Amino acid sequence: MNFETKHKRIAQFNTISLTDIVLLLLIFFLLSSTFVIQPGIKVKLPKAASTQAEERGNIYVTITSDERIFLNDERVAEGELGAKLRVLLAAEGDKAVVIRGDKDLTLEKTISIVDIAKLAGAEKFVIATQPGL
Repeated sequence: MNFETKHKRIAQFNTISLTDIVLLLLIFFLLSSTFVIQPGIKVKLPKAASTQAEERGNIYVTITSDERIFLNDERVAEGELGAKLRVLLAAEGDKAVVIRGDKDLTLEKTISIVDIAKLAGAEKFVIATQPGL
C-alpha cells in the first residue's frame, strides 16, 4: 500500500499570529507593572503592617538615602526648608506634614527634619510607609 499526501507544505511564514502574541504580551506587562507613587524621587519606604491610604492635599517632605530633601517634589536645602514650610503651612491651615524618609536614612536625620517642621509651625506628622512586613 502506498499512501500519498495531497497536502503541500506552505513555504511562507505568517507573521500575523506572532504580532498578535507580542501585542498581547506588551499589554499584559504594561497592565501588570507597578507604578511609582513618586515618579521623580526614588525613595525606598520602610515597610509596616498597619498602613493607611494617603490623603491628597498634605504637605510632603521627602528625604532620599543620600540626604537630599524635597518639599512637594521640589528640591530644597535644609536651611531653606523651615521658611518654605512656614509659608505652605500658613496657606494650607490644618494640613499634616507627611515625612517620606528612605528606609536607609538615619533616625537622627529624620528627627532633624521633624524638628525643622515643628519650628515652622507644623502640628500633625505622618511617616509614610509601604504595606507589608
